[in-house]
Amino acid sequence: MRVIAVANQKGGVGKTTTAINLSTALAAIGRRVLVLDCDAQGNASTGLGVEPQARRKTSYDVLVGEGTLAEAILPTKVPNLDLVPGDENLAGVETVLHSDPRKNFKLREAFDTLVKSGKHYDTVLIDCPPSLSAVTINAMTAANAVLVPLQCEFLALEGLSQLLRTVDLVRGALNPDLEIQGVVLTMYDKRNNLSDQVASEVRSFFGTKVYQTVIPRNVKLSEAPSFGVPAILYDHKCSGSEAYIMLAQELMQRERERAAA
Repeated sequence: MRVIAVANQKGGVGKTTTAINLSTALAAIGRRVLVLDCDAQGNASTGLGVEPQARRKTSYDVLVGEGTLAEAILPTKVPNLDLVPGDENLAGVETVLHSDPRKNFKLREAFDTLVKSGKHYDTVLIDCPPSLSAVTINAMTAANAVLVPLQCEFLALEGLSQLLRTVDLVRGALNPDLEIQGVVLTMYDKRNNLSDQVASEVRSFFGTKVYQTVIPRNVKLSEAPSFGVPAILYDHKCSGSEAYIMLAQELMQRERERAAA
């Protein structure tokens, strides 16, 4: 089971869109996938068609010890794709866990329990909140790698160094095997020279860590969540859907190369 945290402390960069559509594309090529919605807004849950009243157990319950991952897992409309939903209670995790000496290891322990139960997934994507909170630290501590969606705008670069420092801190103190799986450039606008400038700067800094696949600005990606389906189901021929299908293929190629190394 490969656990990937989709993280960037800046909001509005495409984390949830990436978690929803990348997971759908991976499921479509035969991977058994679990999405863990760890954002208090619960947008990944909504975007995968799971209404609030159906979220009997959530990632909050898992983090605070009031439920197991197995109890919280729900099926989605996408074959091979399951979800652990999120809800507004996640905003209070920090307060509940502040004095717990194992507060940073709750998700890792939950995954260990899931594996022992015999439940198997090929890939787990954790949709992290737009902050470097206790929930994000838990996600990084539990993950094998971090996937960073990065909006093609100048301000998106400013917070990137803070995210990298957090990854280094988690690697040094909590999870020595954590790696940057890759950087995904999102909301690319080919009509805007700034998009090219940001893309060029990110590639010069991260090199091959940056995916060749770039996610364009696309209205279908924005519309799909309101219908409770991934864009790949809403309109699989739109440019956004095609980009996420290509991204899934590129991710799997990277994973094969990593496994062979």
